[in-house]
Amino acid sequence: PVVAILGQDIVLPCHLSPTMSAANMEVRWFRSEFSSFAHLYRDGMDQYKGQMPEYQRRTEFLKAGLTDGNVPLRILSVKHSDEGQYRCFVQADIFYGETILELKTAGLGSAPLISVEGHQDGGIRLVCRSAGWYPEPELLWKDPNGQHLPSLSETKSREENSEFAAETAIIVREQSNQNLSCYFRNTVLNQEKVSAVYIAEPFFPRVNPWMTRLIPNSICPTTLRDLTLRTVCWAVRDSLRGDIAGRWRWGLGDAGLWGWPKSLCRGRDGSATDLRRGSGLWGSQKITFILSCPLTPPCP
Repeated sequence: PVVAILGQDIVLPCHLSPTMSAANMEVRWFRSEFSSFAHLYRDGMDQYKGQMPEYQRRTEFLKAGLTDGNVPLRILSVKHSDEGQYRCFVQADIFYGETILELKTAGLGSAPLISVEGHQDGGIRLVCRSAGWYPEPELLWKDPNGQHLPSLSETKSREENSEFAAETAIIVREQSNQNLSCYFRNTVLNQEKVSAVYIAEPFFPRVNPWMTRLIPNSICPTTLRDLTLRTVCWAVRDSLRGDIAGRWRWGLGDAGLWGWPKSLCRGRDGSATDLRRGSGLWGSQKITFILSCPLTPPCP
């Protein structure tokens, strides 16, 4: 079969054997009914009267190789409905021939987004999401050595445009590998998209007794689209006070610095960012952070 990526153009090949000129022949591309054509070339020109509505302004009969017997058809901006069989019919006087092609469509979805959902079963629950896939994607978690990691759950759903959205969850424990990647793979195209994340030790409760929980969804997923960002910024309070007025220690990976929270975190417009939002800028590098606080009083 011919495989086309949704939204892109595709050329359906067809040629005469033995080689002969098709310049003065009728070339008809159709689906199931002969009279309803996707494209028709006859009397030396393209014929659009009677063309199927869904192919209007979306087909191009390529004439460069006509004298060599090449009669391919280009379909513009491939849709799900274009999937299926196509017939290339060529006729000249008493001679005619026909061949059948199968067109499959496939879609590469968005870059996977990884978010922290909180503590669960003695570890940290991560969820990886993506949409815009066709057919259903294969979902995988892997460690830095490429070894598959067992997922906690996996969910796939069909969207209104017939594409698939999916998500997969995993629990990361301190004793396990804290550096992992989420893969979404299209098995038809044999292509994949991946996002990576590193969970630093300060995220785990036992490192410090008053770091008892994470604010759910406090990682800004958009920053994880960039695969060069393989670490996550974290914030650790330098006191047991229940408010956010004290000093915090900020770190990106193993690096760290001291300062007042709002002097370190700035929004996209340059204004101070509320710590609860979980995103901002550190110098010139976009970061994400997790707000940790004592169990009593509870996190706001």
